Amino acid sequence: MIKAPGLRIFVVEDDEWYREFISYILSLNPAHEVKSFASGKDLFKSLNENPDVVTVDYLLPDTDGVSLIKQLKELNPEIETLVISQQEKVDKAVELLKLGIYDYFVKSDDIKEKLLNAINNIAKNKELKSRLYKLEEEVKHKYSFQNTIIGNSPPVLKIFSLMEKASGADLPVLITGETGTGKEVVAKAIHYNSKRRQAPLIIVNMTTIPKELAESELFGHEKGAFTGAIASRPGKFELADKGTIFLDEIGEMDLQIQAKLLRVLQEKEFVRVGGTKTITSDCRIITATNKNLLEEVRKGRFREDLYYRIYGLPIELPPLRHRENDIILLSLYFLHNFCLENKMSEKTLSSDARKKLLSYSFPGNVRELKSIIELSALLCPDNEITASGVQLNPQQNISSILDEEKTLDDYIQQILKYYLNKYDDNIQLVSQKLNLGKSTIYKMIKENKAFFEGHK
Repeated sequence: MIKAPGLRIFVVEDDEWYREFISYILSLNPAHEVKSFASGKDLFKSLNENPDVVTVDYLLPDTDGVSLIKQLKELNPEIETLVISQQEKVDKAVELLKLGIYDYFVKSDDIKEKLLNAINNIAKNKELKSRLYKLEEEVKHKYSFQNTIIGNSPPVLKIFSLMEKASGADLPVLITGETGTGKEVVAKAIHYNSKRRQAPLIIVNMTTIPKELAESELFGHEKGAFTGAIASRPGKFELADKGTIFLDEIGEMDLQIQAKLLRVLQEKEFVRVGGTKTITSDCRIITATNKNLLEEVRKGRFREDLYYRIYGLPIELPPLRHRENDIILLSLYFLHNFCLENKMSEKTLSSDARKKLLSYSFPGNVRELKSIIELSALLCPDNEITASGVQLNPQQNISSILDEEKTLDDYIQQILKYYLNKYDDNIQLVSQKLNLGKSTIYKMIKENKAFFEGHK
């Protein structure tokens, strides 16, 4: 049940007896603060006190209801206004309602009941607006860019800039990146920071929809359209009207559905399966894939015209191995949250555990790091997680390194950094292990300062 808050109410009435009568009625609720004025001029002198509601006599000695309402709405459109008139004038009531007044009352025997009902409804609406505002602020905080992607490495700062641009412009966004890099959370952040944030965000993962049901899922169907269609059902595009639709793993979409999607994006309209009525949908589209769509186009598995239609603003999410400055930052963030959510004592990462994490390439990216940290925290008997408590998959690590297309120099740098981390920057020992001259190691570190940050 909504508890109506107290309101600041101004009463404008030139008849002294009726002014006191209206003020008395409104003061029956001690939560309300009521002030009265004999003229429009007196009202505007106190308007800086920001009333929630103003009740206005239609005929005042210095102005009329229409003129006063126009001035009020220009100065503060948030103020709710109630007009009270001696006579029932339908044409004036309609004119005032068009100006945005809350209601129009005639001075009658039942004015008390009508007035209190209107004030109570205004108070409830104010409380609902306040709650909605708080929820919007919570969502904005939750999906602020810094809370969506944890990190301060150069690749992440670039992503923040692109997300800000995407939120401020109503154009398609194509998010690419390996599995586990956070494509869905980026899509959510863009939506909840855009002008469409009060409308729905509809998420569709194309890998979870059977090919034969994709059209129905996206565009809806009518009753009897196919076996099992026992009732009409709206599709995802219909549900996303005025909001955003996020098509994850769009590279898995069947060519036939791609053709239908292209028409929807071009015309902003479609027909349900088994239907004849044209349905319009004004929604923004955000897509994501871990595939190289241009390569898919070349192989004939993705339509070229659709590719350029969804391209819009491209955002490529870097793999975690290219965000090494963020690995420890993310690890500590996941560790803190896991301990907090599970009411465990706070745990830390030892220096050898940190070096072990930095030596790993994380083929599963941020998602894999989160799982590793949470498992380590759960199994750790003490308050410090050591290297032996961090369970990695070395075979998967080697495979992911070899699968990357890098130059020989890039591989040599990565191997050198691994050994430097493993042997605590002991250049002499690393030189022996790799059969590599110390001068060569120093030269490589000097020439690639950003990559070997922290090593001398």
